[in-house]
Amino acid sequence: MSKQASAARQARLKHDTDQLLKLATELKQFVDKSNANTLSLDVVRKAEEIEKLAHGVKERMKAGY
Repeated sequence: MSKQASAARQARLKHDTDQLLKLATELKQFVDKSNANTLSLDVVRKAEEIEKLAHGVKERMKAGY
């Protein structure tokens, strides 16, 4: 892998993991605001967004090896 491609891959991974942290923090805030009887659609959507992004990060990490 060229240095330029490796640097671009690393930058993308950093960006995506920063985004994962932000989304996970937002998800925690949504869950903290909900109660045992209600989980909002926002919580489910946020969890799905995290799952999709995490899967992409995992696949890019695998592709680098």
